[in-house]
Amino acid sequence: MSVPAAFLAVVLIWSTTPLAIQWSSEGGGFLFGVASRMVLGVLACLALVALLRRPLPWHRRAMETYAVAGLGVWGAMTSVYWSAQHIPSGLVSVLFGLSPVVTAVMAALWLGERSLTPIRMAASALCLFGLWWIFGRGGEGSRGFALGLLGMLASVSVHAASSVWVKRLDAGLHPVQTTTGALLVGVPLFVLVWLVADGRAPADVPARAAWSIVYLAVFGSALGFMLYFHLLRRMQASRLALIAFITPVLALLLGQTLNGEVISRHTALGAGIILLGLALFHWGDDLIGRRVRGCEPRSLFRAPGRGETGNRG
Repeated sequence: MSVPAAFLAVVLIWSTTPLAIQWSSEGGGFLFGVASRMVLGVLACLALVALLRRPLPWHRRAMETYAVAGLGVWGAMTSVYWSAQHIPSGLVSVLFGLSPVVTAVMAALWLGERSLTPIRMAASALCLFGLWWIFGRGGEGSRGFALGLLGMLASVSVHAASSVWVKRLDAGLHPVQTTTGALLVGVPLFVLVWLVADGRAPADVPARAAWSIVYLAVFGSALGFMLYFHLLRRMQASRLALIAFITPVLALLLGQTLNGEVISRHTALGAGIILLGLALFHWGDDLIGRRVRGCEPRSLFRAPGRGETGNRG
């Protein structure tokens, strides 16, 4: 699949994922929802491995990639599912949009990417102000809401660290191999946590929850992760995080339209500040810095060149 097509597919999948996560937890709880999703997802990935004849390599760097990606999937997804019980699905996506800021810092430190400019630092400060506004002024008046925000920040941090580390390892794996290996590592952890914390299969799973689990397994886990790792090999880590800017807007609209979610004015304003900061983060240098210097802005989908981080496999 071409990079732009894969980029669009990931945007659509990630925009619908927060709402599907909330629906999948109906009846069986969030631990059952995420564990069952991942079990079905790894089965779908193993089928793709056989179909595409892409057996998993087991050399050292490949196994390190599976471990890093699997732990990232487990930590980030568990935090997201837990947080989705306490905050609207649209806000889940908005907060996950903070991953570009964290990713850019980690990419600069680990990968040597030139991703932190004065404009981006100012944009990061604006995002942090929006986050403070939601915590301090939006609050929604509940302890669970604040804990949900903290859970999402933990998810963002784990996701960013895992993504940058996978790119740093640069094992030259096919996306289906990376995704399958990651889920083979993550699934036992999901199941173990569910068994220890709950361990009871629900007597009745609503149809909407069941279809949401299937959708998340096939698209959110197998196809979504596969396309994401495909993009991770071909785009700068900090630019790939642009996905997390586009999806919140769509997720907010879907949450209001399909789930009747209501977000307070203070929270909506904070979310808007974060999105404004993210827009400045991604496009500020192109629209301001490069134009001032008389340089042409780079294409989003241009392959990394000399001096940038790209796929060496």
